Amino acid sequence: MKDDYITFTENVHSKTGINLSLYKETQMKRRLTSLRDKRGFRTFFHYYKAAEENEGLLEELMNKITINVSEFYRNRQRFDVLEKKVIPHLLEKRGRLRIWSAACSTGEEPYTLAMILSRLAPSDRLEIIGTDIDPQALAHAREGLYHERSLKEVSVEGKQAHFTKEGSFYRIDDDIRKRVKFKEHNLLADEFPSRCDLIVCRNVMIYFTDEAKQELYRNLNRALVDDGILFVGSTEQIFSPEHYNFKVFDTFFYQKISLTPLML
Repeated sequence: MKDDYITFTENVHSKTGINLSLYKETQMKRRLTSLRDKRGFRTFFHYYKAAEENEGLLEELMNKITINVSEFYRNRQRFDVLEKKVIPHLLEKRGRLRIWSAACSTGEEPYTLAMILSRLAPSDRLEIIGTDIDPQALAHAREGLYHERSLKEVSVEGKQAHFTKEGSFYRIDDDIRKRVKFKEHNLLADEFPSRCDLIVCRNVMIYFTDEAKQELYRNLNRALVDDGILFVGSTEQIFSPEHYNFKVFDTFFYQKISLTPLML
């Protein structure tokens, strides 16, 4: 008889396109078992059947799988490096920048990029794409309304310049919101954007299996232009980046290695 959890992952894959076998099983199974038990189901079979018939249960399950946790300027020191070193380096070499915020959750990350770039380059020189697997998270991102706890790393000046306070919430101003285009995208299944100058893919790879991460590194490299830069999370250091055609640009920033004609 097939394992209850394996059958569950196959059903989820069939219904949503999310392949849970590419996520670390111990971590994901623990998260989903906790949610299943909380909802009063003894098996994944019965939990999935209930979720099929109850839109609220299915949405809650999707939120648990897609791990929507984000905030503005998450790990602020890394964004300082981005602003002072990485973006100026890219702008010096290119007339315009194409930037992809992958697995962007509810939008804090691409909006952070837009706020930084609003001080460094005119909007007609920029294209910022934010993608995520979860349509509910993207709907939140497009609305641009955030609880004040998401802005704990935003300076007072930043809040005044880019947000309007609405009770205990802050709404991002239209000039920043319009700089970002949001699209639904599955990192482990869909075709990647091409010719990106900067890809920000943070705090998602830690949930994937080693095999899925290796394939992701290769796909991210192919999505970058020569000398383009990949920015990863503070727990996602790439060991042996040269295996994926990267070299270290700064801590947690990796630059695509240009292939000379002799190397092709």
